[in-house]
Amino acid sequence: MAAGDFAFVTNQNSSDLSILDLDARTEVKRIEVPGKPAGISVDEAHGWFFTVSPDSKTVRRFDIATATEQSETTLDGGPIGVAVDGAGGRIFVSDWYNARIWVLDAETLEQRGTLETGSAPAGMAVAADGSWLASADRDANRVSVFDLTTLELRHAITVGERPFGISAGPDGMIYAANVGSNSVTVADPATGQVTGTVEVGERPYGIAFAQGAGFVTNQYGDTVSVFGLDDLAVEATLDVGEYPEGIDVTEDGRTIVVANWFSNSVSLIDAASRTVTGEIGTGDGPRAFGHFIARDHGEGRP
Repeated sequence: MAAGDFAFVTNQNSSDLSILDLDARTEVKRIEVPGKPAGISVDEAHGWFFTVSPDSKTVRRFDIATATEQSETTLDGGPIGVAVDGAGGRIFVSDWYNARIWVLDAETLEQRGTLETGSAPAGMAVAADGSWLASADRDANRVSVFDLTTLELRHAITVGERPFGISAGPDGMIYAANVGSNSVTVADPATGQVTGTVEVGERPYGIAFAQGAGFVTNQYGDTVSVFGLDDLAVEATLDVGEYPEGIDVTEDGRTIVVANWFSNSVSLIDAASRTVTGEIGTGDGPRAFGHFIARDHGEGRP
């Protein structure tokens, strides 16, 4: 692939994955991913990306440069989300049905253990410094925070109603999107204390950060709410495609990418001007639940 930013978008309805060249604004490849994939996470350090297919309960590892599958494993329960601990050589997969997170070897996908969470864990986030893992436990209305060195539970933080998507902010805080209370909860992973709440649109799903702001997809609003990280005040509401879900940001922090499940597209947002600048078609039912953008530097992998 030529140098640039690429999005790896899981399409749940069509059981495939769209690879989008964000600079050229086009889909460059589509590969089959059986089992209606939802979860996605890129591992730029190793040149991999991982998918989770809930219907077939399958986790797969692909090579970024060639988009070929290299390893797979089948889990029981209800796997849905995936997060990468690149430094530790692990990935984490949330089990929607059994209040746990699987710990897998990133290369072989062999199980290393499990972590106990609250009910119905969905999204997960790993701290930029590799110190903690957090999960959004939807039916428990909480966020579980684990120490990544010991894998011990550090905090169980009560947040809003039915948290689903979760992200690590550039300020080191945890941000959880609460689909039941139309809010984002901000929590300190060190103290386990809630430090703020942002009232956003209807059924917030995912959160990304750029230009000193948070960008939140609102499923029922067909919008993205933009809030300042300093004062947690909503500064703009942007119209995107229908039923926006997954959201991520390019490496340079200039472009926010939003997966629109019902529109079969991604919307591109200029983070500085906070305007929608374009749209790229995908497969059927793009979810992109997780971290789905990787930077290719012209060397065959990020």
